[in-house]
Amino acid sequence: MTQRIRTALLGFGHAGGIFHAPSLAALENFSLDVIVTSDPDRQLAARAQYPQAAVLSREEWAATGNTHGLDLVVVATPPASHVALTQAALEAGCAVVVDKPFTVTSTQGQALIELAREKGLLLTTYQNRRWDGEFLTLKKLIAEGALGDVRRFESRLERWQQGTTKEWKAKATPADGGGILYDLGTHLIDQALQLFGPPVRVYGEVTARREGELSDDDAFVALEHEGGVISHLWMNLGVPQLGPRLRVLGSQAAYVKVVGDQQEAQLQAGILPGNPGYGVDPQENWGLLGHDGAVTPAPTERGNFTDFYGLLATALLDGGPAPVDPVDSVDALRVIEQVRDQARWL
Repeated sequence: MTQRIRTALLGFGHAGGIFHAPSLAALENFSLDVIVTSDPDRQLAARAQYPQAAVLSREEWAATGNTHGLDLVVVATPPASHVALTQAALEAGCAVVVDKPFTVTSTQGQALIELAREKGLLLTTYQNRRWDGEFLTLKKLIAEGALGDVRRFESRLERWQQGTTKEWKAKATPADGGGILYDLGTHLIDQALQLFGPPVRVYGEVTARREGELSDDDAFVALEHEGGVISHLWMNLGVPQLGPRLRVLGSQAAYVKVVGDQQEAQLQAGILPGNPGYGVDPQENWGLLGHDGAVTPAPTERGNFTDFYGLLATALLDGGPAPVDPVDSVDALRVIEQVRDQARWL
């Protein structure tokens, strides 16, 4: 492995262009050498923003046999393509980052983990919302004992989105990894499992509300964790008035955060990693800690999605652990499968 981790980014849509490319460009340990997209407009944007990178179509990338002398492949394409692209990259001797959802089924995910182990290559999943400001803040409050014993964890990722914004999402069924449970639900389930451990009981509700929807756009998941904490997780694209991002109830205090992390909005607005304001939560958005009659603002920890890639560089160059163990993502997929089995969404 060289000091510059030579990287190919597969996909330059929202995931590739907004989340992955800016972090790769911000860190000196990475060189973004190849960007793969077949969309002409995205090709133009990629060449303008990253002139050092070779911009290839899907067909051109496939024809090379992944023999660019690369160290890392980032898979930021629709979920149904993750398995084939990841397999090919591992077979070519590259470490791989796979955007969420890792795979469509837990069986597929486990097979990729076993292939990476067989090849002696690093495989990780991009669970970037582990670096949300409110999630980092909650972890700190729990570690400090500020809430007492946590009893209930309520978490929401909700949108008011009347139409489908991406062509592949409009066509994707749950069998393709489509739907809100695979999308935003992947983040919420991962956060709950990271905080409170595996569930002993799972309950879910999954439905489609928007006209012509082929996958779910409204879902709820309840988890009872081994330690007794109850998690209630909402993900919904048809919410006229949004609920609080987090509401966490403990034996001594609660933490309520209404407005969620702003990094995605900042990245879309061109506020990139390295900007002094990137990841900073304005004071008016801070959550409240305490109980009714005695609450105080809790300063939000600075969010930083780029920390994922900083940890990845350490793993690749110095032999540290992967920033996200893909086994965690398989565990979350098993929860999704239980919910879908209950709801009979196949």
